[in-house]
Amino acid sequence: MSEAMIQTRPLKLVYFAWVRERIGLAEETVTPPAEARTVAELVRWLKSRDEGYAAAFADEAIVRAAIDHTHVKPDASIAEAHEIAFFPPMTGG
Repeated sequence: MSEAMIQTRPLKLVYFAWVRERIGLAEETVTPPAEARTVAELVRWLKSRDEGYAAAFADEAIVRAAIDHTHVKPDASIAEAHEIAFFPPMTGG
């Protein structure tokens, strides 16, 4: 199977906390374009979808991502991902 075919398959996205509130969904299944090969490229595509996504990802540097329950950096490949979760930074005390 070619890399492009892998990247254009449906992908489950899960949103947490204020990311979920701004988008208005807890989760969804999307088929990103083949050009979206990394988490950062996926985020840029999502931001172009509508103003809720643009608001949720306005500061791309603070939203965190996990691919299949493993925290990843924005340059991580999404080629083999089944699920990507987005969430704000954790605070604790």
